[in-house]
Amino acid sequence: MGEPGGIGPEVALKALSMKEVRDSCRPIIVGDGKVLGEAISLFGLPVSLRPAGTPPEPDTVQLDDMGGTEGFVKGRPTRQGGLASYGFIKRAVELALKGEVDGIVTAPISKEALKMAGLPWPGHTEMLAELTGTKDYAMMLVGGPLRVILVTIHTALRNVPGLITKDSVMKTLVLAGRACTMLGIERPRIAVSGLNPHAGEGGLFGDEEQNVVSPAIEEAKGRGMPVSGPYPPDTVYRRAAKGEFDIVVSMYHDQGLIPLKLIAFEKGVNVTVGLPFIRTSPDHGTAYDIAWGRHGLPRKGGGTSGGADPTAMVEAIRLASVLRGGSAPKMAGGTAP
Repeated sequence: MGEPGGIGPEVALKALSMKEVRDSCRPIIVGDGKVLGEAISLFGLPVSLRPAGTPPEPDTVQLDDMGGTEGFVKGRPTRQGGLASYGFIKRAVELALKGEVDGIVTAPISKEALKMAGLPWPGHTEMLAELTGTKDYAMMLVGGPLRVILVTIHTALRNVPGLITKDSVMKTLVLAGRACTMLGIERPRIAVSGLNPHAGEGGLFGDEEQNVVSPAIEEAKGRGMPVSGPYPPDTVYRRAAKGEFDIVVSMYHDQGLIPLKLIAFEKGVNVTVGLPFIRTSPDHGTAYDIAWGRHGLPRKGGGTSGGADPTAMVEAIRLASVLRGGSAPKMAGGTAP
């Protein structure tokens, strides 16, 4: 259910109150039953919770009740909220690794709350990788006509050039192929964005394209991977949005996320590629400013309609229900596509 002080409980329950969402999977929500019950009452949602393992009934969702939110504050990050968020994620990972669930959909958490709790991870992706012992992983974002996958994730912009190596680009190219396999794209077209303006303009604006990115692309082609580039960053996303490419390998966080959020902010979904199970998440944050109906509209009969739009959570659940598993077939030379 994500950060208890944010919109996670609200958007998760709003999504799961929709029959078409419940029909797409057999959902179990991991969280604090008391907090979730309060959200159901506050927002007047037509869904009830039953203990995990009990027989399903109409308009019900199974709950793995972890408790653990005592002391959190609605509408702002707290140490308690960070600890609770981590506990919910850890439990969901345990269920996935045991094979009791096929995948997990994570509601938003707060990086600030994680830091307040003394936890070392800057976000979901790095936390999930460590909890599963995964070394090769990447963040993919899906929204509207765009799919982007990132070479570097949560780091200061000044660190990016030093993190762009032939090995890191090559790893992301392999994971881009795996992502397309998960999406059911049999003959993917993988585009690679340059790091610098105009993809370096032949070395005038930087040499990373010549010395790092292009050699990785050539090696990938030699392995039979359908890769092309590097393309100027200011045009490749438009070309992908028009259907020329299936996925764009982006060099850093904002390079890929700005075009995707511009086109599909309300429907963006985050997918962690490389984990031993499926993991998706709505591509938005905790939205403390509107959490718990702080700007909601009054409902007839009491309560509030709430201000959080569950569209991205609905898309994340739907995508998780159709993605193929994390393992990928091998290509010549033993490399995953």
